[in-house]
Amino acid sequence: MQIKKETVVFGGGCFWCTEAVFEELEGIISVMPGYAGGAKPNPTYEEVCDGATGHAEVIKIEYSPEKITFKDLLIVFFYTHDPTTLNKQGNDVGEQYRSVIFYTNDSKKKEAEEVIKELNDSKAYSKPVITEVKLLDKFYEAENYHKNYYQSNPNNSYCQLIIAPKSASRATDKNSNHSSAFLLSP
Repeated sequence: MQIKKETVVFGGGCFWCTEAVFEELEGIISVMPGYAGGAKPNPTYEEVCDGATGHAEVIKIEYSPEKITFKDLLIVFFYTHDPTTLNKQGNDVGEQYRSVIFYTNDSKKKEAEEVIKELNDSKAYSKPVITEVKLLDKFYEAENYHKNYYQSNPNNSYCQLIIAPKSASRATDKNSNHSSAFLLSP
């Protein structure tokens, strides 16, 4: 029996962080860091970091909708980055770190826009959510050394200071209103 899979592309800051968070979720088939949303074909990491390509650092997530819903993914996405800052996540500043959802069909667009409206209407954040919602035109895989970065470099100071707390806080925040915070694989 073939597993049904769907795809979404999220940009929520550094792809090392977002990749590590989503890899832990049950129902995730694959997470691939890369670039999307810009004009330059086949950009390199250095070109994206220079800010001239228009691309964001993103992750392409393939998932089983029978095990995890798109809404669950959206909740985790919004919970693990700041969707209220323009072109900035923590100390990472630049258009490549913008908050963006690249959808692959109109139902995903509608659902993403509904979740953003719910977050804004409920004042879930002290400032409005400014996450872009755009049709995925083209996804470019990141260079190999970016793939599974956290798993390959768990003792790296960036991984310890920035990535590990995002993952650990999601798993241990028992007071969270985000039901998807507990979707970690056993």
